[in-house]
Amino acid sequence: MEIIANVHLIPNIVANPYLIVDSNGLALIDAGLPGSDKKILKYISGLGYAPSDLKWIIITHSDMDHTGGLSAIKKKSGARVYASVIEAEAMSKGGSSRKIKSRNFFRKLLMGVAGRFMKAMPIQADEILSEGQVLPVLGGLHVVETPGHTPGHISLFSPSTGILFTGDSIVSREGGLVRSLQSLTWDEVKADESARKQAALGARIVCSGHGPVVMDAAEKFPKVC
Repeated sequence: MEIIANVHLIPNIVANPYLIVDSNGLALIDAGLPGSDKKILKYISGLGYAPSDLKWIIITHSDMDHTGGLSAIKKKSGARVYASVIEAEAMSKGGSSRKIKSRNFFRKLLMGVAGRFMKAMPIQADEILSEGQVLPVLGGLHVVETPGHTPGHISLFSPSTGILFTGDSIVSREGGLVRSLQSLTWDEVKADESARKQAALGARIVCSGHGPVVMDAAEKFPKVC
């Protein structure tokens, strides 16, 4: 699904992956659950590109629903993998950068069962990202450190298009935006700080890890104190 020219949401995948088509090559933001590589590469093929046209895979955080397809996509494409230092360390072990502190017994049980049967393959990041770095796609894609959901979570902002990719630091619900869900948040104070930081960027379009793309997003950011 094309959001604006050259920016796509790859549909029907848990944890939304986004594809950016640029003259420098293709960039993928997040990689879905294990097995998502097939749908992602099929979508790329449907646009007339080969796996080798994918040059960047940018991971917002190391949770399995964002990294499960990563190893297979990298193997088939040769793309370089980018992540923050904390999330990269977790990815190298095939795990998350924090333990889930869910107060909901059934959610915790479900996640524990899922973790036994679906695991992300350990993978090394090729490059470490930090606050203020700019990747040469989409007119300059700025790295924004947004800890809270996980310790090393990053978001990505394109000032030239007004698009903000938030991963799970902010997710969309019924046309609005909410901060990282409490039951899945490593540090709620930091999550609030990250939400305020992102609201101040002036993004027009928010592409989150879960839920639909939110247009005219400026007045829809979560209100946090």
